[in-house]
Amino acid sequence: MTIENAKANIENTKAQMRKGVLEFCILSTLSDGDAYPTEIIERMKKAKLVVVEGTLYPLLTRLKNLELLSYRWEESTSGPPRKYYRLTETGEKFLRELESSWDELVASVDEVTKKKIKTPIIIPTDNPIKR
Repeated sequence: MTIENAKANIENTKAQMRKGVLEFCILSTLSDGDAYPTEIIERMKKAKLVVVEGTLYPLLTRLKNLELLSYRWEESTSGPPRKYYRLTETGEKFLRELESSWDELVASVDEVTKKKIKTPIIIPTDNPIKR
């Protein structure tokens, strides 16, 4: 594998990892209150999760069709009406399950990956063993 192929593969893997947690992040963002898509995108960018409208809108529609989200229209003083999304009761329960699953996943990944990190042996300076 060339360095260029390895870099492309890493970028692809990182993109797949982000996609895997995107729904969770959207639901979690909406647990803070109603939001319209531009606000969701801004919150994601702030967390260094780059999401574009072409990715977000289909996900919002999918989550709405699963009855995890609902929306309402609100007039805007600076343009057309805005569609605000909110978690449904089912969405709140689903999010709690995802949070639990996420915590378990993070603990499992930490367990596996931390075994790869070697802890340095620290010899105190007052130790009679010569270094």
